[in-house]
Amino acid sequence: MANTYFLPLFLSLIAISSVSANFQRDVEITWGDGRGQITNNGELLTLSLDKSSGSGFQSKNEYLFGKIDMQMKLVPGNSAGTVTTLYLKSPGTTWDEIDFEFLGNLSGDPYTLHTNVYTQGKGDKEQQFKLWFDPTADFHTYTILWNPQRIIFTVDGTPIREFKNMESVGTLFPKNQPMRMYSSLWNADDWATRGGLVKTDWSKAPFTASYRGFNQEACVWSNGKSSCPNGSGQETSGSWLSQELDSTAQERMRWVQKNYMIYNYCTDAKRFPQGLPKECLAA
Repeated sequence: MANTYFLPLFLSLIAISSVSANFQRDVEITWGDGRGQITNNGELLTLSLDKSSGSGFQSKNEYLFGKIDMQMKLVPGNSAGTVTTLYLKSPGTTWDEIDFEFLGNLSGDPYTLHTNVYTQGKGDKEQQFKLWFDPTADFHTYTILWNPQRIIFTVDGTPIREFKNMESVGTLFPKNQPMRMYSSLWNADDWATRGGLVKTDWSKAPFTASYRGFNQEACVWSNGKSSCPNGSGQETSGSWLSQELDSTAQERMRWVQKNYMIYNYCTDAKRFPQGLPKECLAA
């Protein structure tokens, strides 16, 4: 009986949020003075960066839990000093945030994929990776899955990081503040590439990143209410709202972390002389 009840509800949520991507309908370019462009009848979005300015866009919807997919092709060639982002963020001084940041590099050197989670304005939960493919040669899919139990960062369907809700040990978890999806391309050559040692080569400008295939399966927050049952959809089984990593996905994530992780805050004892964060010890 429960399955009969929830299946139509689940399908209705998917129908609302998983229609074919159209950037003209789903996002708005918020800065860059024309450096962000939507073309191909709304199917393609590009951001560009030159010495004067970068550019960015945001989703029109706010979400309180969701699965956000974006296909991205990063700045090719010498991208040192540039940062391309895809993230969820709430407003205010005690904001929540879930980050993908792609730190550019010299031609032939791999990008650094930086991930982080903020809750109530507090972050310091960085993990960084090198990708196992060239993210500038073609589009690849980057996914943030955020439900009441966990956050999963995924690249082309392969999970690279899981941040679990560990409020039971005193770790803050983002679950109360609606967030929008944002993306930007900007210059950060004071820190992005080898700690700021390698600067942006402006003779290569304008730098361009491309986007397509934006998909939002989400609890849309509007007028103080969620589109999901009981505000979070925790009763809905079999969907992203209750998704967790099965044994195969866990094995794939361990493979990525073993071979491609280059920084993990949970192993940086020098950074936390008073002891590693509680969620690291409980994992």
